[in-house]
Amino acid sequence: MSVRLLALSVDAHDPEAQAAFWGGLLGRPVHGPVVRGGDEPAFELRFVPGATDKSRPNWIHFHLTSARDEDQERTVERALALGATHLDVVQLPDEGHIVLADPEGNELCVIEAGNRFLAGTGFLGELACDGTREVGLFWSAALDWRLNWDQDEETSVQSPLGGTKISWGGPPVAPKTGRRMRFEVEATPSEVERLVALGAARVADGVLADPDGNEFVIRS
Repeated sequence: MSVRLLALSVDAHDPEAQAAFWGGLLGRPVHGPVVRGGDEPAFELRFVPGATDKSRPNWIHFHLTSARDEDQERTVERALALGATHLDVVQLPDEGHIVLADPEGNELCVIEAGNRFLAGTGFLGELACDGTREVGLFWSAALDWRLNWDQDEETSVQSPLGGTKISWGGPPVAPKTGRRMRFEVEATPSEVERLVALGAARVADGVLADPDGNEFVIRS
């Protein structure tokens, strides 16, 4: 048995404006504060009220892919026209990706063409997460997604159908502060028990936490 990833929910000051930005950037339909699923696995982006001011980078940021050199420039131009800004993270000279922030400061990277790790993914190539190897193994087992990277405490998983990868960068893991971003998954009661056996902790009714303490929501 496995659970199904339904959505990534993100705190926002203006949920509908955030959904409009991300829907426009990803080329996906938008319904209110929800950006509908696109590439497999077709999970949604859901923006919910309650954002705090940002004092540190989010524990998840988005990696967008480029098929050709000119695609990277076009994606950056489109993002800036929709309200994104350039973000100075003191990049090294040999780093080819471009770092931006969405209108509410959430980080995203537009990856250069030819990135082999993201080959075969969709336009939303990766959710790059702050997390341990343990949490990567947990989500691989929970979702029944193959572990496509496991090296130097870094892990990554991907659906058997392909599409967006979810990756964890290994230690050190930053404290759980700042803006909330949570996975939402579909799971039966028996699957919830399996998640707990895999290392999840019960937080509240319909809310668990993975081995790193990141809360995620259960939908039936």
